Amino acid sequence: MNTPTTPATTTPAPMTAEPADAVRMVEEYFGAPIRMLDSWVASCAAELSVALDEGSLTRPRFDAIVEPYAARTLALDAVPVYGAGFIAAIDLLADARSHLAWWQGEGGRQLVLASQTVNKEYIDYSELEWYRVPMSTGGPHVAGPYVDYLCSDEYTITVAVPASDGGRLLGVAGLDLLVAEVEREIIPRFASLGQQVTLVNGVGRVVVSTDPRCATGDSVRGSRLADLPRLSCDGVALDVIVESV
Repeated sequence: MNTPTTPATTTPAPMTAEPADAVRMVEEYFGAPIRMLDSWVASCAAELSVALDEGSLTRPRFDAIVEPYAARTLALDAVPVYGAGFIAAIDLLADARSHLAWWQGEGGRQLVLASQTVNKEYIDYSELEWYRVPMSTGGPHVAGPYVDYLCSDEYTITVAVPASDGGRLLGVAGLDLLVAEVEREIIPRFASLGQQVTLVNGVGRVVVSTDPRCATGDSVRGSRLADLPRLSCDGVALDVIVESV
């Protein structure tokens, strides 16, 4: 008598992914906001330069020039932009030493800082990473994560590109992404790779991670991740650490 056999069950093979797949995800995700800023920064700089040469580059004129470009950036579909605008070079304007033309949040409200009120309190952003690095390198930069006390009071990533016209540095065009929103969008993509993926900034602080042991802002220095290879993301100033599970 033939003994019935039980059909063999096939266990799906675990998905394997190259670390380069995670790098590609990061480059694609952050490439969209950089391309958005690149698409208008030259035009905006040219308009600002004309007003500067006319001797009429004041805060109201500056804001009027920047606002339509900021509105276009806030409408970007590829990533959840929280805020966008332009940060003037120090001493660029006729009526203020420093100035941010910035719109953010639901409805795109204009941000009002102390330096834009009657007391004209000076806010020094010259040493902040999102301003200093693009101004000194001449290239785009992704800064963060950091708690943005100027704008959102939340963990934030700022994407910034320098603006110049005729060799004259005019400031920085930028946009803000809230880390919580970035995490909601990019973690499922990392998770699909079947490995632990941690995104870190240039000084080794965690931006987001699929590893529940890694929190935003943690330093990988001295941790098990410190001994794993870090793969650089082209044009983004972020690194990816991939750990097998």
